Amino acid sequence: MAASKYIIVGVVARPHGVRGELVVDSHADSPTYFARGSTLRLSPPSDPGRGRDYVVRAARPHQDRILITLDNVPDRTAADALRGLAICVPADRLVAAAEDEVFLHDLPGLRVRLADAAPTDPDLGVIEDVRDYGGPEIWVIRDAKGREILFPATDDFVPDVDLDAGVVTIDPPPGLLDIYLVDE
Repeated sequence: MAASKYIIVGVVARPHGVRGELVVDSHADSPTYFARGSTLRLSPPSDPGRGRDYVVRAARPHQDRILITLDNVPDRTAADALRGLAICVPADRLVAAAEDEVFLHDLPGLRVRLADAAPTDPDLGVIEDVRDYGGPEIWVIRDAKGREILFPATDDFVPDVDLDAGVVTIDPPPGLLDIYLVDE
């Protein structure tokens, strides 16, 4: 039987209180992944899916985060052992993306083109990774020379994402690419 692909929908930030409750930084717009009775897999962030399944006993919003209680996590010590683990769900459980949205896991591997590029111009590079530091998503783009470009993926700077064509069009602010595309 083929293994299911798991997608990261959050991360365990820290324990909350003394009864095993966890503070979760959610990457998902839908709270249904954390609903009571849901099964979540906690995994190392570098290997989504390799980990252990837990059933959600309770969940509630807390500031800009979610607090969850899991079966078999009885106290703060057990909760602290889960700090930093990725919270994953099988890809087939993902809530469908809205028409104007894409899943973060669909971005790596997409070619990146500049909005003002001529049709014969080469691509800027390929999205290698997507990072979340609490602000806008940061796309790690690798160009043909192997240079890393950190790009803030805001709506203003990303006019088009075409998953079918495998291309993202970006319109960076003046000077942003200049700091990365310098030949040494």
